[in-house]
Amino acid sequence: MMYGILLFAAVVAAQTSISPTNSSVPTSTSTMFDMGVPTDMPVSGDYTGAWRPQVHFSPPKDFMNDPNGMFVDTNGTYHLYYQYNPTATVAGNQHWGHATSTDLYTWENQKIAIFATENSQIFSGSAVIDTNNTSGFFPNQTNGVVAIYTLNTPYAQVQEIAWSVDGGYTFEKYSGNPVLELTPNSTQFRDPKVIRYGDSWVMVVAYAQEFVIGFFTSPDLKNWTHASNFSHHGLLGLQYECPNLVEVPVEGQEEPMWILAISINPGAPLGGSIQEYFPGYFNGTNFTPVDSAARLADFSKDNYAGQYFYGIPPTEPQIYLGWASNWEYSQQVPTGQTEGWRSAMTVPRRVHLANVTRIGWDLIDAPYKISTVFDSPLATNSSLGNGTILVDYSNISSRAIYFQCNVSNIPNGTYSMGTLNFTLTASSTMESVSGGFFFGGDNPFWMNRGRVNGFGYTNPFFTDKFSVGNPINSNGTFMLEGVIDRSILEVFLDGGRSSGTMTFFPEGELDTMRLATDGLNADVVVSVAVWGLTSTWESQATNGIVYGNVTSSSNSTQVTRRHF
Repeated sequence: MMYGILLFAAVVAAQTSISPTNSSVPTSTSTMFDMGVPTDMPVSGDYTGAWRPQVHFSPPKDFMNDPNGMFVDTNGTYHLYYQYNPTATVAGNQHWGHATSTDLYTWENQKIAIFATENSQIFSGSAVIDTNNTSGFFPNQTNGVVAIYTLNTPYAQVQEIAWSVDGGYTFEKYSGNPVLELTPNSTQFRDPKVIRYGDSWVMVVAYAQEFVIGFFTSPDLKNWTHASNFSHHGLLGLQYECPNLVEVPVEGQEEPMWILAISINPGAPLGGSIQEYFPGYFNGTNFTPVDSAARLADFSKDNYAGQYFYGIPPTEPQIYLGWASNWEYSQQVPTGQTEGWRSAMTVPRRVHLANVTRIGWDLIDAPYKISTVFDSPLATNSSLGNGTILVDYSNISSRAIYFQCNVSNIPNGTYSMGTLNFTLTASSTMESVSGGFFFGGDNPFWMNRGRVNGFGYTNPFFTDKFSVGNPINSNGTFMLEGVIDRSILEVFLDGGRSSGTMTFFPEGELDTMRLATDGLNADVVVSVAVWGLTSTWESQATNGIVYGNVTSSSNSTQVTRRHF
């Protein structure tokens, strides 16, 4: 999260001493920063706008950024919390918004989970299920939820916890907060991600502008001990943010491995914000990467601060959601002034590791059970060869589609040739977004949002073209998947070996798809399928407004020295 633009970000303290002191964080009050924010019902919103995604999560109104606190409970309900300003279409006044889903596409808006106050904001963090009541908050239950987040004030960023006895719908802040702080106070210490490892809790947290990820352990979520640091790895940008530590399955081997993900902002190669990751090994206190390479989670520009759902066994593919925007322009995109909301999440993605030829260790991420929202088939062709498919999807009310193209019998080495291109067009304005793959040379794939009117022409940071090298598989195959949802396009190459996410804001409504292959080798086989997607918001609306759901429910501070 780019905290420089938030309400208290003008207050920056230089950190030079490491001697312990008492906390100078002012005591929070129960007064809401904005008394208009509802406390007893969800925020309602209009999901009918021309740019409003229909199979992606977006907030009911106003501004959203990082996903927070994601977990799945024993009933199979996925909980998504998120950085939320319910009073404006720019960042600030940060609360934890909340939504739930049983399929990761159909989201139900819940009441705001954790509120900002007049002198503090609730920044990014995570949530866990305290099955064994290590915290002492849940003497009579095994499904108690503890949220761990950064409290931001003008004077410091400290880590706090809040607990929930109703499965994560309402929270009580711990009276002994903060549970982790630096001495002297730091305004750049944030975004705790907590997991369970053996009999301990493990936290990774960012010393943002020192380029350090700190590892801490705790028996009870209240008392934390420093264990190790991971420092100055990969792309540095200007600060580290939103670290994630997750154990993931590995293709072709029984033992899972670990991923340490770090978000950097600003300083991404394409500008602004991006997430990088490090495959490696974790022993409960120390993380060791497999190598020194910097690997990016996305080859485009609109996927940042992603989290993995807590509660999924490490032998199963993990599930990821990212914030589909970029801090360079997230507060200027035209959805704010036109439709009253800003930002969406990516589609849910299933994730595992693979050791890929030429590339090495690679995070494989692809849409999670996208068939859940299939509506009707729009086109299929199992033998396209060198040919073209045209699809008019103007009669799909969601104006969202999924497409997949499989290519086989591609000659190995330097003998492959030809192209695969797709274009999504607004017939009313002839604006378009497009992409394509070259089967020769270094096998580059490209995306282009430069043929969209308006915002892209006026914002200098709205980079319009992206590309990635994607070597053809040794078995002579290539697969392209894409999800287009009004104002967001996500593509996945070879089951997610490479993925790209880009947003765009056309003056017309995209309603036509053209997919064409040309110049392919004689024996190459091409199959294509295009599906319309069902709106997951339309059925929830009453007179166009989605009201959400209200679900009823069935102490010490540790001052910590810096460790560098």
